[in-house]
Amino acid sequence: MAKFDFVSIADTPQERLQHYVDVAKRLKKQHKETGRNDPLAAGKVLACIFEKPSLRTRVSFEVAMDHLGGCGMYISPAEVGLGTRESVPDVARVLSGMVDGIMARVFEHTKLTALAKHASVPVINGLSDYSHPCQAMGDMLTLEEHFGKLAGRTLAYIGDGNNVARSLMVAAARFGLKFRIATPPGYELEPSLLSRLMGQCPGLDFATARDPRDAVRDADAIYTDTWVSMGQEAEKSKRLTVFQPYQINADLLKAAPSQCVVMHCLPANRGVEITDEVIDGPQSVVFQQAENRLHFQKGLLAVLMCGQ
Repeated sequence: MAKFDFVSIADTPQERLQHYVDVAKRLKKQHKETGRNDPLAAGKVLACIFEKPSLRTRVSFEVAMDHLGGCGMYISPAEVGLGTRESVPDVARVLSGMVDGIMARVFEHTKLTALAKHASVPVINGLSDYSHPCQAMGDMLTLEEHFGKLAGRTLAYIGDGNNVARSLMVAAARFGLKFRIATPPGYELEPSLLSRLMGQCPGLDFATARDPRDAVRDADAIYTDTWVSMGQEAEKSKRLTVFQPYQINADLLKAAPSQCVVMHCLPANRGVEITDEVIDGPQSVVFQQAENRLHFQKGLLAVLMCGQ
């Protein structure tokens, strides 16, 4: 079986991305109806390297492997020292001789690209400071379940132009969604990413806004993330002030179409970037999103490690 990695959405053809989602839907349906999945990964092991703490990433990958009949192995920062105690190429080569796949949740994105370069088994980006492709693809699964065909729909992202925003924009381009983003000055997506993506996806319908109400005016989905990510704690006071006008609340929803859904990748700072009224309200699909991290991961693993 040929080796494929999942380090970046931009480096993955649309047909393959859709196949991941389709397999995820099939396996989700099978488990919901029968309480089990076929043991596609029987005897297989996924090494899960964590430099950052996690709830959804760790649980979803470990449970996905369990449902598929395999094993997800948690490896803590102290056990690896990725790039410090042991070089990234050496870790990649050692693990390739012992496991069937590697998932890594890291700070520097270059560690993921190095793992993929030197590993002979599939490497999956569980999150880096630059991107979060598994989150964005789980979100595409959620939106397909809710709306059906995604082409022509509008996704509005409100808040920080961070790793989640980057991956969402690329996913939107791949699935034919219009992408709107509202950020404070100084927190925009970098121009180099925009120009590269426009070159890869010339049909991308993309627009920026300062006023969140302008971004959500035609939105089918409104998305936000925490304003203070891991590693940005020193900026917390400043960020909370700068981003305050970008809160997802009932007043902002009034500017959006009535069919609009609200999304958040979690963990949420309730009362900060999103209010309780919204995250627990009838337009929220936040916890469907969270569950779909499991189902997308399962589909991804079934394809990359089990030849589905």
